[in-house]
Amino acid sequence: MNRRAANRRNTDGGQATVELALGLPVLCVMTLAVVQVAVVVGHRVAVQLAAREAARAASVTADPDAGTTAANRAVALRPLRVVVEESSDHTIIATVTYTDPTDIPIIGLLLPDVVLEATVTMAVEPP
Repeated sequence: MNRRAANRRNTDGGQATVELALGLPVLCVMTLAVVQVAVVVGHRVAVQLAAREAARAASVTADPDAGTTAANRAVALRPLRVVVEESSDHTIIATVTYTDPTDIPIIGLLLPDVVLEATVTMAVEPP
């Protein structure tokens, strides 16, 4: 009976190795997916900041080019597409668009690039 118990213990080690070999790739892919989501969320916050800065700069100076410059200065994401326009009701509408490449290894092959967009509206301040 002692030999049977000893043999069972030896085979359990092989089973654990096989389970680890099967589960480890799944765990790695899930970890990389979480990292990719964190990167996209960080870039989403940066795009919102760029839109807010563009609208603020354009509303203070009434110059759409100042908004584009402020958006590019606010964040390091490139290329940003910044559109600043003044509406008829004396508001500035700034829209910033950024295509975020999914470049985390393995996950980048599975997911398409993510397009992030933020729009901010501010009133034009009187001179």
